[in-house]
Amino acid sequence: MKIRAYAKVNLALDVVRKREDGYHDLEMIMAPITLHDLIYINVIDEGIEIESNSKIVPTDQRNIMYKVAKLMQERYGLQKGVKIFVYKHIPTQAGLAGGSADGAAVIKAMNKLFHLNLSYEEMAALGKEIGADIPFCIYEKTAFVEGVGEKLHFIEEPFEAYLLLVKPKKGVSTKKAFTTLDLFKVIHQDCRAMKKGIEEKDYQTVIDNLQNTLELPSIKMVPQIKEIKKEMKELGFDGALMSGSGSCVFGITRDQEILNKGYEFFRKRYFFVRKSKILNKEENLWYDFLFCWKDEGICNKLSYSSLIMSYILLECRRRGVWQWKLTQ
Repeated sequence: MKIRAYAKVNLALDVVRKREDGYHDLEMIMAPITLHDLIYINVIDEGIEIESNSKIVPTDQRNIMYKVAKLMQERYGLQKGVKIFVYKHIPTQAGLAGGSADGAAVIKAMNKLFHLNLSYEEMAALGKEIGADIPFCIYEKTAFVEGVGEKLHFIEEPFEAYLLLVKPKKGVSTKKAFTTLDLFKVIHQDCRAMKKGIEEKDYQTVIDNLQNTLELPSIKMVPQIKEIKKEMKELGFDGALMSGSGSCVFGITRDQEILNKGYEFFRKRYFFVRKSKILNKEENLWYDFLFCWKDEGICNKLSYSSLIMSYILLECRRRGVWQWKLTQ
């Protein structure tokens, strides 16, 4: 079977404190985006085999996909193995949760392939044992996040915006970003203000509260982060922020012309440049439906017009429109 592993951005990130166990308590607004890796996974007689189009992706026990597959084999006594091919679109050391997204996708795929019937809560708890961002990637829903990333408070209101993702060639080690962060010098902002802005559909409040306390140490390691942010604002983007620990920066706008202008400006200057947008729940269901439709042979049961009508109904729900007047 095949499954998409969606990346995320941090619309806000505040490192609250360092804990006694060495980890940090965080407050974040995390949102899934349309950028994704494509994973093919099939059952084999034994073992765990991983292949990728990317030469820098480890294919042994260092890979998060390997770790979650091994955990599921042992936890549920699976007698068969899995073969995984990941087509990477999400860059590494970018702050976009590419590894965690892949791990979450493998959990969901194996849950289906082996008929485990795990709930989302059970899959999230399983993923938490491997990586802090995996629970979020299991749900793929915009959320206010606390703790090390395991406490999820979902924001049901859809937030719509175009994103331009720009990453310098040099990445940032998450561990190094945290170890070089001086908590006594950072300015802590209230992520709840952004949460309220999204819930009240107040776009300007969201823009005003874009913030990331990890930017300062990451900019010291990759100065281009600061330059990209400055250039994005000069091009007309409403805001620009580094995602996670970096080094990817996203510009945010609701103007598609600005998005396209930014893409043309950056695409020949930086290592990774992609257009994307926030992935909302209904869109996610639609993408997954189309994906499964092609993969599982549902096309034999549904007509093209049925698919179009399904999309229209999803759009009605998303926009709050329930009555349509049809005219000839």
